Amino acid sequence: MKQIELKGELRTTGRKADVKSIRRAGRVPCVLYGEGVENTSFSVDAQDLKAITHTPNSYIINLNIDGKNQLAIFHAVQYHPVTDEALHVDFLAISADKLVTIDVPIVLTGSSEGVKMGGKLMVHSRKLRVRGLIDELPDELKVDVTHLQLGKQIYAGKLSFDKVQIVSPKNTLICAVRLTRSAIAAAAAKEEE
Repeated sequence: MKQIELKGELRTTGRKADVKSIRRAGRVPCVLYGEGVENTSFSVDAQDLKAITHTPNSYIINLNIDGKNQLAIFHAVQYHPVTDEALHVDFLAISADKLVTIDVPIVLTGSSEGVKMGGKLMVHSRKLRVRGLIDELPDELKVDVTHLQLGKQIYAGKLSFDKVQIVSPKNTLICAVRLTRSAIAAAAAKEEE
């Protein structure tokens, strides 16, 4: 999986005035926590953070907090209800020798037979939650839809990938080919003939 570096500065906690001054300076308050790691409050530049929050990709993040490096994954973000600016971000510390659970983007490949017959491909899930070692995590999960017929679906429980385990519920709908009005009309016209 791709890695991205993010630089942070330690911050003090406890007062709202401190958090407001951090936000006025164009920075976002963050916290790093996880097994075997002391909770660390820090801030990052708001523009640098957009490389993680404004992309469909998933990354292993190398946090550099005042010279101390820690591998982490993006865990959660809180946005302002009006301006949609990030107010607070949580990072989860990970280690290279333990399993990591992360959302990985799905990429659909192939041209569905159901679409060729007039159906419409409906994408329901853009990411799947998987578990694996950092070195074995893929950048994306490729799902072939070539043999997907009209009215058929692909569920997470029917998929398998090398070196990673799917953690998302088995009934998670990935995509489906739905009948369209034109496909129904074409089928009706064939029946009349």
